[in-house]
Amino acid sequence: MIDENTIVNRIEEALVKANTILDNRARAFLNDYTGPFSAILRENAVISEESGLPLCQDTGFIEFFVFMGHEVVLERPISEILDRAVRNAYSSNPYRYSVVKDPLHHRENTGDNTPSVVHTFIRTGKRLEIRFLVKGGGSENLSRLFMLNPTTTQQELVDTIVHSVLENGARGCPPLKIGIGIGGSSEKSMILSKLALTREINVANPDPYYAMLEERLLREINNLGIGFQGLGKGITAYSVSIETAPTHIATLPVSLAVDCYLCRRGVVVFED
Repeated sequence: MIDENTIVNRIEEALVKANTILDNRARAFLNDYTGPFSAILRENAVISEESGLPLCQDTGFIEFFVFMGHEVVLERPISEILDRAVRNAYSSNPYRYSVVKDPLHHRENTGDNTPSVVHTFIRTGKRLEIRFLVKGGGSENLSRLFMLNPTTTQQELVDTIVHSVLENGARGCPPLKIGIGIGGSSEKSMILSKLALTREINVANPDPYYAMLEERLLREINNLGIGFQGLGKGITAYSVSIETAPTHIATLPVSLAVDCYLCRRGVVVFED
């Protein structure tokens, strides 16, 4: 049994940290950048951390990835517990509410940034690991699903991803953290691409083939010259992370997801 208040308090703390303190690896890239608005971007990070104001006015919606051991017992459904944490974090801080109840007709704001998006994966054991992304609208709108032929070559896959970033990358507040999902079904590959974004910058895929593909994609994307904030100076992407899954013999789903230069993410673990 894991106490609900313990989960809520730790997730709330992690959400506030993600919204106000720039990722250390992203900060290192920012400190090396000397192009347009570099001083302002660095000042923004300092002010946010010192004042508690959010790094960006778009404080996004929250997407959770819950890895739950089969022996874990909770007092309520995990989605309700996580929404409580989001509600607390966003109502007690100067964060924008970005979630609407109906996607097409009324688009009325829910008023507390819930519900969040929750993906649950059951594992063996007593460990509960909760990863999350703070997803702004600009980066989320760059998400893409490509249903490629199973005969697709690596070159064709690379061309597909790089072309999409070339067309749309400047709108996602680069440098981008790029997640790629390969395999599974159409929706599975999209989840994999988001899950890839929860990895830390420049943590390579354990499979040497996919680690090499990550390096190749990163190199070709940075050769596009989009640069910081789309201004043509500095790198276009921090990293490329790939997650894969088995798939049908007649399909090759490939999905693209991106994070903006802030890389707002977190992970909280509960275990004996």
